Amino acid sequence: MSDDDLMRAFEAATLPAAEWSHRAHVRVAVTYLRRHDVGEALNRMRIGIKKLNAQHYVPETPLSGYNETTTCAFVHLIAVTLQAYRQTHPTPDADAFCDTHPQLMTRHVLRLFYSPQRRMDPRAKAEFIEPDLTPLPKLPVGAAVGRDAI
Repeated sequence: MSDDDLMRAFEAATLPAAEWSHRAHVRVAVTYLRRHDVGEALNRMRIGIKKLNAQHYVPETPLSGYNETTTCAFVHLIAVTLQAYRQTHPTPDADAFCDTHPQLMTRHVLRLFYSPQRRMDPRAKAEFIEPDLTPLPKLPVGAAVGRDAI
């Protein structure tokens, strides 16, 4: 499925649950970050994930459903990676980005930054909570984001 096809299905909440994998999450985030600044990309991710979860009847429980901390942290890591490698390792599409950056292809990468207790804190589902093991990497000050930069 092309990035554009994935985005259409994601935004329309017609993407089948079986295709809403971690890789699909990353591909959607990459595509949004290439088209929008980080804040807008994150907002679109929030809206789309919640809409898709509702369409698939994903229950909101302490262990399932939308998690603001997970979404924010992943979008941040993807944005930093896009920015850091845009000159040396550009990728033609989000699928190639995933192949080029296998470190982001596991949901467990957040274990480097968050203890299980911190990520599973009930507040983490509703609001972004800073990591407790090590800080997330920073985007360079004044770093451009969006289609022209990433």
